[in-house]
Amino acid sequence: MTPREAAACCRPVDGMLDPAMFRALGDATRVAIVACLVKCGREASVTEVAECCLVDLSVVSRHLALLARAGILESRREGRTVHYRVRYGHLCDQLRRLADAIEQCCPPGEATGASS
Repeated sequence: MTPREAAACCRPVDGMLDPAMFRALGDATRVAIVACLVKCGREASVTEVAECCLVDLSVVSRHLALLARAGILESRREGRTVHYRVRYGHLCDQLRRLADAIEQCCPPGEATGASS
């Protein structure tokens, strides 16, 4: 199939490539923040995340808000403190469905999981 034919073809992968999620994860600092929260395994305040990432508090706060808008994190306010946590189920489901959709598009024998 040519790229033009592929663009005209409607496959499940078309709806799985969420630009907001990829934009949110397209920054090294935001990836580090998500990794920190995943490894932490619990919600963390903006201050705690800033300490983990060695980035200014205001910058971390903006990154966390963007990740929440993309659906990767959720927040909870307790007085003046905002806590964030990974939306594990949602994130895993999105990535798993994307991987499944990509595998459906793979030529036979290409979706073996081995890197070339």
